Amino acid sequence: MIDKRIAQEVLDAALESGGDFSELFMEDTTGTTISMANGTVENASYKRNCGAGVRVLKGTRSAYAYTADMSRESLLWAAKAASAIIEGNDKYSAKDFMEKKYSITPSVAFSQIDNNKRIALMKQAYEAAKSYSAEISQVTVRYLDVDKNIFVCNSNGVFASDRRPRTRMAIQSVASSGTEFQTGFEGPGLGMGFEAYDKIDVCAAAIQSAKTAVTMLHAPECPSGIMPVVIDGGFGGVIFHEACGHSLEATAVAKGNSVFCGKLGQKIASDKVSAVDDGTLKGEWGTISIDDEGTPSTRNLLIENGILKNYMIDLLGSRIMNMPVTGSSRRESYEYAPTSRMTNTFILAGEDDEDEMISSMGDGIFASRMGGGSVNPITGEFNFAVSEGYLVKDGKIVSPVRGATLIGKGSQILLKIDRVGKKLWLGQGMCGSVSGSIPTNVGQPRIRVSEITVGGRG
Repeated sequence: MIDKRIAQEVLDAALESGGDFSELFMEDTTGTTISMANGTVENASYKRNCGAGVRVLKGTRSAYAYTADMSRESLLWAAKAASAIIEGNDKYSAKDFMEKKYSITPSVAFSQIDNNKRIALMKQAYEAAKSYSAEISQVTVRYLDVDKNIFVCNSNGVFASDRRPRTRMAIQSVASSGTEFQTGFEGPGLGMGFEAYDKIDVCAAAIQSAKTAVTMLHAPECPSGIMPVVIDGGFGGVIFHEACGHSLEATAVAKGNSVFCGKLGQKIASDKVSAVDDGTLKGEWGTISIDDEGTPSTRNLLIENGILKNYMIDLLGSRIMNMPVTGSSRRESYEYAPTSRMTNTFILAGEDDEDEMISSMGDGIFASRMGGGSVNPITGEFNFAVSEGYLVKDGKIVSPVRGATLIGKGSQILLKIDRVGKKLWLGQGMCGSVSGSIPTNVGQPRIRVSEITVGGRG
């Protein structure tokens, strides 16, 4: 992507004013997006995003400049712009490069695929959802594929590149009684080329989105109170991601803005809880070969049997915290400086029986599918909607309920998990933070929380 001599020149220019570290990040990303409503394609777009960013560090101070022009002159301009913000008396120069290439090579590149094939898949999803019930009044389908090529080099000798293909099908179904509406959503995706659709069953996902919408259309309002809740796997892991995962990122920990600061080696969760952030999983939505600082991705054990073992740490966080990097530095694009972020983050499988969780819970709620919510990353306080929920009475599921919300504090809920199931699965999403929006997987087996506040109007 760049001649080594020019890269060396850019890094040295960035160090001119006394910085002790410089970095050049470049990307060339192509992507296709197609939107369909009620079986008709509404729009289709092809996008290419190219550019570069230069970062300079001096101790724990950081400066960043970027440009959409990847010529030598523009790269040097960005280097000098970032350098001008950092002042120091020492003089550093870039080390010799050690070149490494990484790549998730798609079996079927997106550039080989005609749009008719993409649209045919979307129509299959539409037909599957629409035919589920006469009460399905609207189905929207959105197809996305991205082929991201990145390059990063720095004054420590890193000279690395990575290719990151990914694709996703997002399906939303709307059920209507004539006077009210309910929605269901499924968004399966993988970190691979078009061959992903040999693994993704778009019709099954579409049917599930329709089932959720129809089920919730006829569900009574959820009662409120403090009660046990069973949360299913896959996207149910969004609670761990939001209420705990963000609080384990150096972005929060290094600034003292986390309830888990200074708690390494301490018990922060139930003995049944072990959790990892693993960017090495083959073909997954959040997988990366290297992070956006050129550090190889890792399987990072965060919690083991309830004990906090590690954080997710980028280079700047490493300097502030005096801890090693964990391959967790990510950014949306060259327009953002990197920071610590999640990849594929999930609670590991346990040994408990999934049916027993419900049969022994007494009265409570079974959250089959989770929706969106909000979290205060400093305190871990959260509020999440249950998109498909069921009322449990005396250990038996008696009816669906709608309008349920789960309210709590991440650090407290982790300690109240008293069951962790045997089967783990993942759910796909986009995570927003200071370095933009990035693809991440959330996940868990089915779990049970012994008590949590449930909001509802029933």
